[in-house]
Amino acid sequence: MYITIDLEATCWDYKKGENETIEIGAVLLDKDNRILGEYQTFIKPKRNPVLSEFCRQLTSIRQQDVDSAETFPQAFNKFIEWAEKTADSSLKNITFCSWGYYDKNQLIKDCQFHNIEYPFSTHRSLKHEFGKKRNIKPPGMKRALQICGIELKGAHHRALEDARNITKIFIAEKMADYTIIP
Repeated sequence: MYITIDLEATCWDYKKGENETIEIGAVLLDKDNRILGEYQTFIKPKRNPVLSEFCRQLTSIRQQDVDSAETFPQAFNKFIEWAEKTADSSLKNITFCSWGYYDKNQLIKDCQFHNIEYPFSTHRSLKHEFGKKRNIKPPGMKRALQICGIELKGAHHRALEDARNITKIFIAEKMADYTIIP
């Protein structure tokens, strides 16, 4: 099984501190590339609770979206519960896929900051696998969609919509059948 995860995090138009996840979007697939479910949640940031203007414009996430959200430990726990219940399996048996390494590294940082065990045992950077398979420099998600002839759906830099688009690339490129690159 595979879970495509995309995160949105606090950000600035200049470097200002540690990023924190403010939105999780995920699409869960079985081994035959059937979509079992989708998930989206906002997360209230702890270190920088006020979103920058840059972040709000980039992601279209509103301050009230994160103000009314749960903190990372509660939101992440609910996400894990959803994934395991929907997959009828432990997260240890589900391959975490993302477009590049940012999402994995951000989850690791958030887990460390909140003293939570990072739950995934396997991760695949679909961006790098796509580049290697196509023998090109790993492209951004929008460019990969163009290469595949797939229309970008939804707002870019929104977690669930990006996870859906990444999943379309995964399915179109038959990446479930592709040899995992270490």
